[in-house]
Amino acid sequence: MNKLFGTDGIRGLANRYPMNAELAFNLGRAVGYYNRNKKSKNILIGKDTRISGDMIESAITAGLCSSGCNVLNAGVITTPAVGYLTKYYQVNMGIVISASHNPYYDNGIKLFKNVGFKLDKRSEKKIEKILFYEKYKKIQNTGRNIGKVIPLKEAREIYINYIFNTIPRDFKTPEYKIVFDCANGSSSLIISELFSRLNMNFITINDIPDGININQKCGSTYINNLRRAVLKEKADLGLAYDGDADRVLAVDEKGGLIDGDQIMVIYAKAFLKEGRLGNKIIVTTHMSNLGFDETMNKIGGTVVRTDIGDKYVLRKMLELNSLLGGEQSGHIIFLQYSPNGDGILTTFQLLDALSKNNERISVQAGKMKKYYQKLVNYKIYNKKYLLQDEKFKRINEEIKKILKKEGRILIRFSGTESKIRILLESKKKKTITECQKAIDEYFTCLPNYSKNIL
Repeated sequence: MNKLFGTDGIRGLANRYPMNAELAFNLGRAVGYYNRNKKSKNILIGKDTRISGDMIESAITAGLCSSGCNVLNAGVITTPAVGYLTKYYQVNMGIVISASHNPYYDNGIKLFKNVGFKLDKRSEKKIEKILFYEKYKKIQNTGRNIGKVIPLKEAREIYINYIFNTIPRDFKTPEYKIVFDCANGSSSLIISELFSRLNMNFITINDIPDGININQKCGSTYINNLRRAVLKEKADLGLAYDGDADRVLAVDEKGGLIDGDQIMVIYAKAFLKEGRLGNKIIVTTHMSNLGFDETMNKIGGTVVRTDIGDKYVLRKMLELNSLLGGEQSGHIIFLQYSPNGDGILTTFQLLDALSKNNERISVQAGKMKKYYQKLVNYKIYNKKYLLQDEKFKRINEEIKKILKKEGRILIRFSGTESKIRILLESKKKKTITECQKAIDEYFTCLPNYSKNIL
């Protein structure tokens, strides 16, 4: 049986397997079969702004209705909003149609449990089994047993009210100017309304989605747009979301990037002493900068690292009773408010922390001294060969000796592509260059290799 679900749901090129209408229709039927014995028959669906969203939504809705499920349609809305609304409406499951930070021509499907958590691997495997063995064909509903679609006109308003309820009571509305980059994604329909209610001094850019401009040289994956806008507007802060607004990155008044590591440091510095971080454990992934650990330890926090992906961060947070966790990419979880990364929720927590620390964001972020990092991708054709190759093992050990205690090498094989990803990290830029040269020489000797430096 093929594996359908990846690290974060199903994802691929829209209108090609597995992100085509046929698969979406049958997935809807499989989800309906999975929920066949539940008392409630309601499933909630939301989507981002990409052009293929209507196609995928229509197909999966048809599949759900044919299996007897009612579809509560939230329309265009953020991924974390779907997580919240799934719990709010007490539906069996939530579905969001989005490929997050990917280009418009991709799309994806993520599933949420009725409590607002993303679906676990065990449940995903059960749905895969139902789908691939076509168990859903056992349901042949007719007449009144066919499901219906219920538009949720108030969904966005309910989510906005929820965000307001996460804002601390002593929150001070900033007087400085902020630029928001909405990535032409689902936050485009929320940001202006939300911040206008607070009478904040702000402007929005990339907030006119047309179906194909989502994440297109904008948002958190292309920060230069926001940099230029912040400098042009002489703003004090810029904030960039991705297409489904589950992550956020910042730009300071000088145009400098503030990543997820630094956002968590700013928050921790402001609230460790107030007890907002509970047991003071902060969970992050193996991709976070080593400077993050050093800074957190200095201010009284304890860092625990886990596998890459927000679901792994959440799992470790629950295991350790941690209240703060996240990724360098800006995917941050404040567990007292939500089990999901939420860029808009993170925005208010960051603004609150900035006011408590009473310093410009460039000063606060600068207190985390970063190690130099270089992520290099190599296309490979034989994973087993690399794992067994003595020369590759020897180079890995040599690099570890060069880096010693002042850096590291992290090697990961992509779960979706024929690629190996190598992260090099050191206090010295020169050391990174030397290590990369040795790795390049090795891969150059391999047939049919290509390199893409990120």
